[in-house]
Amino acid sequence: MVLAPSKPRLSRSHADRLMARSLFLGGFLALWMLALAARLYQLQIIQYVDLLARAQRQQQRTVEIAPQRGALYDRQMRPLAMSRAVDSVVAVPAEIRDRDQTVQRLASLLALDADELRARFQSSRMFCWVKRKVSDDESRRVRELNLPGIYFQKEMKRFYPKGELAAQVLGYVGLDGNGLAGLEYSLDDQVKGRPGHVLVDWDAHRHTFRSTDWQGQAGKDVVLTLDENIQYIAERALAEAIQKWSALAGTVIVQNPNTGEILAAASQPSFNPNDYRQGAPNALLDRPVGWVFEPGSTFKLVTVSAALEEGITRPEETINCQNGSIVLAGHTIHDHKPFGDLSVEQVIAKSSDVGAIKLGLRLGEERLYRYARAFGFGAPTGVELPGEERGLLKPPSRWSGISVGEISMGQEIGVTPLQLVTAYSSIASGGVLFQPRIVRDIFRGASHDALPAASGRRVVSEKTALLMRRMLMQVVESGTGRAARLSGYSAAGKTGTAEKIDETGAYSKSHFIASFVGFAPATRPAVTILVTLDSPVGAIYGGEVAAPVFKVIAEQALSYLNIPQDNPAARPELLASAAGQRARAKPETRREDSLGDLDISESPVARLRPTSFSTKAAMRPEDVGNEDLPKAVLVDNAPLVTVPNFKGMSVRRVANECQRLGLELNLRGSGLAVEQDPAPGVSIPPGARVAVRFAR
Repeated sequence: MVLAPSKPRLSRSHADRLMARSLFLGGFLALWMLALAARLYQLQIIQYVDLLARAQRQQQRTVEIAPQRGALYDRQMRPLAMSRAVDSVVAVPAEIRDRDQTVQRLASLLALDADELRARFQSSRMFCWVKRKVSDDESRRVRELNLPGIYFQKEMKRFYPKGELAAQVLGYVGLDGNGLAGLEYSLDDQVKGRPGHVLVDWDAHRHTFRSTDWQGQAGKDVVLTLDENIQYIAERALAEAIQKWSALAGTVIVQNPNTGEILAAASQPSFNPNDYRQGAPNALLDRPVGWVFEPGSTFKLVTVSAALEEGITRPEETINCQNGSIVLAGHTIHDHKPFGDLSVEQVIAKSSDVGAIKLGLRLGEERLYRYARAFGFGAPTGVELPGEERGLLKPPSRWSGISVGEISMGQEIGVTPLQLVTAYSSIASGGVLFQPRIVRDIFRGASHDALPAASGRRVVSEKTALLMRRMLMQVVESGTGRAARLSGYSAAGKTGTAEKIDETGAYSKSHFIASFVGFAPATRPAVTILVTLDSPVGAIYGGEVAAPVFKVIAEQALSYLNIPQDNPAARPELLASAAGQRARAKPETRREDSLGDLDISESPVARLRPTSFSTKAAMRPEDVGNEDLPKAVLVDNAPLVTVPNFKGMSVRRVANECQRLGLELNLRGSGLAVEQDPAPGVSIPPGARVAVRFAR
């Protein structure tokens, strides 16, 4: 019998060792799993946000798409500022094979600094700008290079199709699309819009596999009160005056006195907003709101209006001007020429400082200050333009012993051109001062922003305004503003010549501010125009320097606006002295106690009979302000002008031709010339009117 071998039994010590190993392995696995879970918790919970952001930086790129900036239009919906899509050159440095060669070629082609471009490539592997908003020619040449890692991205670039036209008013936009000056700055929130975004996902091979985008929101369009044609007329006339008199600077404002709307606001020197970096610092200043100057005799409007409103004088009252000098607090103030007895009307017409000072003394400090504030001086007008100055008007508590006299004649007070033209508009509108406006409408599609209606406040009574209007007409007809007389229209206004303060703080004897502010037609004003020239050379008086500019602008603007003539008997070839004509008609100066109607047929200029002579006669500088100017200047045998063929020409080109030939332009419509009267080739005298119709 054979017995089977028995299995060996594990000793207790060996079993214990196996159990210990199992427990150790199980514990290790548990600890490993616990550590793994802790690590996963740290990665998925604690560091999730940071790691996700790092992954997105590696795999995604967000590209901001600039919004469509709203356009700026003139009152006839002609574009003054618009945006268009252009190329910007971008780089993905990680994809560039030969970095040095790429840097050299791009720097040479795009006029960039090679070292700066190389530093950009080194600072980022995924994206950097090479040059933003390049020209079409630059974009084409870069595309022809076909460089690896160089791409193009569309951006919106601001474009000003009229170049320098209304440059200071419109302003300009920076590279990032933000408005930096003018209306582009003050209306930035409305016209900028909201940018769009494109989110691009990349794989490990730098291939795009997904993108999402949000289009953003276009900005709002803005319609201005400016009229492109009137703006051009104003800028051209101002530029010619600046050149003629070698003035440092100047400004012109054309305003509708019945609404406060600004039809033109010109500043010289100017700049091209398409390349604003090339503009000189003084060219960037928006002078209508940012330039403060002493108004001189144009401020006498406030002094005399206040005296009339307070009932302390009448137009026919005689004032002894003391042979042209007056002493205040030990200081002697002289007139520009000696005057004896003058009526209040003649004080305005002949611009007597002594007469104005005497009226100011009657008013007293408090009333003079109150009326100056009522006319809008010493405070911003509230126009939509940025950087508006408040001017300089101290309270009476800070006045010196001669301040009441100095301010009465327009010194020791600082005003802006917009404040001054608005004050004259209040007289033109019958004593109501309207807040100046330059924004007419803001809209996006069919939605419009509600803008406040034109608001006005009464400054003086209608009777006072009409009395002032008649006196200001005499300034143009027989006083210092005869060079502002219009062909076919009545006009009213005031000249001003103010000494500038030099570097020593004293009044200069060689630098002056020459101004003329007026409105036309005087019987029913449609436009108020301010002309101011800074430091003209060769002449200093507003009647000689600024008044002729008013005449040029007013005649063309009224014709363009189709304002009916109210004084058709006044021919351009007659430059008559109203004072001399009236003296020949009646030995004594006519006075009227009652206000009566402003009937232009009573004007001495209107009573001059038309003659067969034609052409324009120039007033000599020495005749300005001379009440003994001869009755009329007639020029015989003036050469006739052959009317050119305007068909197909733009408004600007037709206006240039008419101004060059000395013809008066009456235009209708917009676009290109399609009709004209007289016909091409007809011979007409200088100063004759040519009607041209434009259509698109």
